[in-house]
Amino acid sequence: MPGYKGHLLGSLALSGSAVAAAFWFGQIHLDLKIIFILLCISLLASLFPDVDTDSKGQNLFYALLVALDLGLMIKGLYKWAAILGFCAMLPALGHHRGWTHTWWAMFLVPSAILVLPMIFYNISIEKLLPYYLAAIVGYFSHLLLDRKF
Repeated sequence: MPGYKGHLLGSLALSGSAVAAAFWFGQIHLDLKIIFILLCISLLASLFPDVDTDSKGQNLFYALLVALDLGLMIKGLYKWAAILGFCAMLPALGHHRGWTHTWWAMFLVPSAILVLPMIFYNISIEKLLPYYLAAIVGYFSHLLLDRKF
């Protein structure tokens, strides 16, 4: 099983390929900010299944989330900060290699990216779908490297 560096590299390779393919087929436009956000979501999602155990990956994951959450609060985006905080607490609901290492969690955990912004901000699913898919790609890369597929 790879460590956090292996999961980050695997996610970068898979999500980078997915973004390149989406660009090639005209599904996304060359907006560097959006592409950066998609890659960051994928990288965080690739670490998510292992954040339920004390590790360097967990430390990196939560350090990034704390910085992002603080940035959202400073900008006054409290609902977005609450969504992020809610998602960050999910791994505490199980044990290592439990529910976070299942195929259904790969679809369920990122669903917060779809559902919560639709509820709080009335954002259409079409606008949120790329971010949801980026999280699935990152999560899938983790499960693939852990040989869960």
